[in-house]
Amino acid sequence: MADRFAVVTGGGQGIGRAAAQALMAEGWHVAVLGRRMATLEETVAGQAHGAAIAADVGDRTQVEAAFKEVLSRFGRLDLLFNNAGRGAPAVDFDELSPEDWHGVVAANLNGTFFCAQAAYRIMKNQAPKGGRIINNGSISAHAPRPGAAAYTATKHAVTGLTKQIALDGRKHDITAGQVDIGNAATPMTERMTKGVLQPDGSMMVEPRMDVALVGKAVAHMASLPLEANIPFMTIMATKMPFLGRG
Repeated sequence: MADRFAVVTGGGQGIGRAAAQALMAEGWHVAVLGRRMATLEETVAGQAHGAAIAADVGDRTQVEAAFKEVLSRFGRLDLLFNNAGRGAPAVDFDELSPEDWHGVVAANLNGTFFCAQAAYRIMKNQAPKGGRIINNGSISAHAPRPGAAAYTATKHAVTGLTKQIALDGRKHDITAGQVDIGNAATPMTERMTKGVLQPDGSMMVEPRMDVALVGKAVAHMASLPLEANIPFMTIMATKMPFLGRG
């Protein structure tokens, strides 16, 4: 099998780490991007085909520098898993601060765009050209949680970006898909073990699933030849309150 080269953003923990390790287990060369070099190095520790590159995805200058380094190390890019993101404290709509709004937009939307554009540019101009971009959407790309305006808005916007990249990339053999994840067991969802706010105002402990299963799902999407694509995949804890009326 020919060498395959990938970038995973937000690769220092949680879903990003699980995806990066699943890809490396299948022989991919993987560069993990994130703000904290120490956690990135933990992700690739002991992996011959792993590289850690520090970058804040919300900063376009840092993103451009990181992808330049990826190209220098790998020589090409076959896959981007756009995973980096953040949330904000759950508050009523009128109480969301401008600082939290801009912070979530910077990470979830701007960062996804900056990284996708940098990857697209490499994939368009390499030989042979082409590649795959997988964006981390969310269950929130379909249905909001209470008090999550910034997160919900940015994840709906990511869905639009996914469709646009898939359309514009056709002529360059670049495709795009989205994985919508519900309740993977990561530090970000630890609060669910104590109870989270439901639309009816109640608090409920929600089931979670092993984050390694998400990594395997991303690796499966990445394994397809470029003539095939999974535009949207939902992977969720089976008993979480999403399908049905809660």
